[in-house]
Amino acid sequence: MSVERSIMAFAGFMVLLSLVLTATVSPHFVWLTVFVGANLFQSAFTGFCPAAMIMKKLGVKTAAEIALNK
Repeated sequence: MSVERSIMAFAGFMVLLSLVLTATVSPHFVWLTVFVGANLFQSAFTGFCPAAMIMKKLGVKTAAEIALNK
């Protein structure tokens, strides 16, 4: 799985987790959803994504790197 797909999966998981926590634990967990959405929005324009940086350090390859290795 590429970094790009991993980011989408991670963001989707975090949104679903925050919605479950909002419904079951505290309504304040809605702020986690806001944070994830804001981070996705700003990364679309700036290209800066902390989660992508962490995944790259963990050895996850980008789609371009995977395509070069084929």
